Amino acid sequence: MIDKEKVISIVNEELEGSDLFLVDLKIGKDNKISVFIDGDNGVMIQNCIDLSRKIEGNFDREVEDFELSVLSSGVGEPLMNVRQYKKNIGRYISIVTNDGQKIEGELVSVDEDKILVRETPKKKKDTPVEREIAFTDIKEGKIIIIF
Repeated sequence: MIDKEKVISIVNEELEGSDLFLVDLKIGKDNKISVFIDGDNGVMIQNCIDLSRKIEGNFDREVEDFELSVLSSGVGEPLMNVRQYKKNIGRYISIVTNDGQKIEGELVSVDEDKILVRETPKKKKDTPVEREIAFTDIKEGKIIIIF
């Protein structure tokens, strides 16, 4: 089985000094490796290609076969870390809390422990309410695209 810590180390070494960062890494029992990256200014296809080549160059398929996918964490994917929340300040977000409450609104600010969301009022005449939500209380956060 492919060593997850080794893959994480390779990814972090390759991304160090860039605006790219590791979001998630999964290795299945069949050695299917899925690497999800994001960037403060987005992710280009070439970034995924370069990282894929770097990872492949550190493993020998003759010794242990594997399947590798390097993907950009896209719209509709849950936000996994503070850095992703920070890069999305000013955008609309949907939060599901651990107790099942759904909160939607503009992501106003982010610090290491919590986010501030200006909740979208249910009625147009209502005043928006700002709510602080601790990261420990967030079950899932996703960016909402508004057309």
